Amino acid sequence: MKIGVLTGGGDCPGLNPALRGLVYRATGRGHQVIGFLDGWKGLLDGRHRPLERADLLEAMGQGGTLLGSSRTNPFKEEEGASRLLATLSRLQIDALVAMGGDDTLSAARELHRRGGRVVGVPKTMDNDLRGTDWTFGFDSASSVSMEALERLRDTARSHHRVIVLEVMGRHAGWVALATGLGGGADYTILPEEPFDAERLCAAARRAVDARGYALVVASEGAEVAAGLKGTSGAKDDFGHELLKDRGVGASLASLLERRLGVEARSAVIGHVQRGGPPTLFDRILSVRLGAKAADLIEEGKFGEVAVLRGEQIGSLPLEEAVSSPRVVDPPWLDLLHTFDA
Repeated sequence: MKIGVLTGGGDCPGLNPALRGLVYRATGRGHQVIGFLDGWKGLLDGRHRPLERADLLEAMGQGGTLLGSSRTNPFKEEEGASRLLATLSRLQIDALVAMGGDDTLSAARELHRRGGRVVGVPKTMDNDLRGTDWTFGFDSASSVSMEALERLRDTARSHHRVIVLEVMGRHAGWVALATGLGGGADYTILPEEPFDAERLCAAARRAVDARGYALVVASEGAEVAAGLKGTSGAKDDFGHELLKDRGVGASLASLLERRLGVEARSAVIGHVQRGGPPTLFDRILSVRLGAKAADLIEEGKFGEVAVLRGEQIGSLPLEEAVSSPRVVDPPWLDLLHTFDA
């Protein structure tokens, strides 16, 4: 068989190991792998390259994606589906592997509905896909943001400041949750909860009174309060607001400085979270999921996505995986608030 593969959406550590798992499993069983460049855009335009084992020899420790990526929505225009199917037919691609998050896998679902033989590999540093316990990229990104928080602690302690660290997370606050818990933040703000300025200020005040500084973590997608947050106004191909100009961290720092009378600063880690080598956990998870994608194709399980459940790699329908975002649930929130009460 000839297998196509693309990596869509935001890059994150683990994509190259996932490609390695797919290519080694597939070629070891006599199949050919073709990589499409820059996500769905490459498939729309027919831009591709062969993928051999030699291309992935050093992939386990490499961040990003050697195929490139984009946030192109192939179904934004009516002719998108026909262009995708035409490329697959012209190149005699028997099956396509789509590696990505909610948007990439939603497009994969749409292609499957139109007759495309597609399987998915869940990738997102947001950890917000349903049906899988973890997505690769999340552990790596959260480890980086936790280290950033620990470094900010040194500055906060030295200058007796309140510092707000803004991390990525649109609808789901998993990265902020992991950063706040792992880094010992005094308060963590997630999109899943209503903003409580009084509770935030009280937690920061207790920390300042106890040791002279405070650390706050906030998801970039959190709704803080009317008049506090900014908005970019711009949207991507999938209709999502671009979050880079919302200024959640800076707004919270301004609020805390006014209310507490203590110097407050903000830091935005941004795309630093996306880069660099994957952690051990993400390396093993992604290579297992990539290999599973080849298995699903051989088994004819199209329209499914490889997932981690417990210690086992299995699969479930794309429909289920993209039905709604997986958000931080009450048991996790209860644990988080143990440390800001």
